Amino acid sequence: MLELKAIQVDKPEDVNIILGQSHFIKTVEDIYEVLVNNVPGIKFGLAFAESSGACKVRSEGNDPGLKKLAEDNALKIAAGHIFIICLRQAYPINVLNAVKSIPEVCNIYCASANPVEVIVAETKQGRGIMGVIDGASPKGVESADDIAWRHQLLRKIGYKL
Repeated sequence: MLELKAIQVDKPEDVNIILGQSHFIKTVEDIYEVLVNNVPGIKFGLAFAESSGACKVRSEGNDPGLKKLAEDNALKIAAGHIFIICLRQAYPINVLNAVKSIPEVCNIYCASANPVEVIVAETKQGRGIMGVIDGASPKGVESADDIAWRHQLLRKIGYKL
């Protein structure tokens, strides 16, 4: 029997997440090292759901609240070999390529500050992520005013001259 579920990721508006899949117990240590080595002052928590052996949620971080948030979401999603990173004082774009380059990282499902729903398939064996719903559906094509707003925002947050 197969059951599909939509699991809402719980997070405050100011927290970005990276949701992915990995395959090895050292994921927690490797992601921790990548995050602190790529963004000085980054605040984060991360959790990895082991899918063999003890099947524990392994976690690390330098912010106790974000670490707890990552643990809670990993337990809620409850799919094997997934990881979730909860970030403050950095954007996913600052660390995403470094995270993707970790040898045991298999897949990134999303990197977002938006509300996220994780679509999970559940069988007798366990759960797996089928995909994500990241934010809301488009409401049209951007206008000249929308383009100007986008350009202004990117300059305001330091991503363009």
